[in-house]
Amino acid sequence: MDLLTLDLPGVRKLASGKVREIFDLGEHLLFVASDRISAFDCILPNAIPHKGEVLTQLSDFWFRKMTFVENHIVAVDFADFPAALRPFERELRGRSMVVKKARPLPIECIARGYLIGSGWKDYCATGSVCGIPLPAGLQQAQQLPETIFTPATKAATGHDENIPWETAVQLCGEEVARQARDLTLRIYEAGRAHAAEHGIILADTKFEFGLLDGRVILIDEVLTPDSSRYWPAADYRVGISPPSFDKQFVRDYLETLTWDKTPPAPPLPAEVVQKTSEKYIEAFQRLTGESLCS
Repeated sequence: MDLLTLDLPGVRKLASGKVREIFDLGEHLLFVASDRISAFDCILPNAIPHKGEVLTQLSDFWFRKMTFVENHIVAVDFADFPAALRPFERELRGRSMVVKKARPLPIECIARGYLIGSGWKDYCATGSVCGIPLPAGLQQAQQLPETIFTPATKAATGHDENIPWETAVQLCGEEVARQARDLTLRIYEAGRAHAAEHGIILADTKFEFGLLDGRVILIDEVLTPDSSRYWPAADYRVGISPPSFDKQFVRDYLETLTWDKTPPAPPLPAEVVQKTSEKYIEAFQRLTGESLCS
């Protein structure tokens, strides 16, 4: 089933984000990934079939693979969910997870291994990315000499804002900020190595961390096409923006319109919806070697 919105009678909803619905289970939370898609900070009216299942099951794959970092997962298999959720199996199976309650850090943790997106624009203007100087003469989509960590603030509305390392320390405290930075780079490098074995380049990604009993743990989603920029290695060329497995396909279509990028967002044509769904599913299958469970 395609899922745009969700209410679970008798289960208290805490929040409805751009993609996820969050419910309070008492000791734990229930995260449900919808099939909503956003672009330019606007939620589009179309559902992207199977998108929520890809986000959940790919995150679960990476959570299980990254054994060196503690995460917030309690249960992903619906058979292990609380009995109170049993009436909602059709809505929840394959696209939801029960997670621990952690206090999210007030920053997004971004790892950049290639010069693309806002990083490329920043470099063209300043010769740096988020205040980090880079060698002259780099080209669009070129691999950076070394992976860089670029934190950002979380914006309730509008765009996240890149911040210098010193601000991240002020917001989180030095020890927590260092742990988040080191884990960000380690997870990215592990994910990049795995993706490379499957013919995919992981160009950049963002993570969220939280505090649980004073420990820094990995939360939210991990290395999905929503939070990461994935390129097919066979199509990669320096000097151009490569084709990708993320929602760049949707952004490229929207850029052809006269829409001013403010709500309401325009509907997507059926072929764009289908192609986007196919991109998400292909990324999942290539990275995991598994079939998507619906």
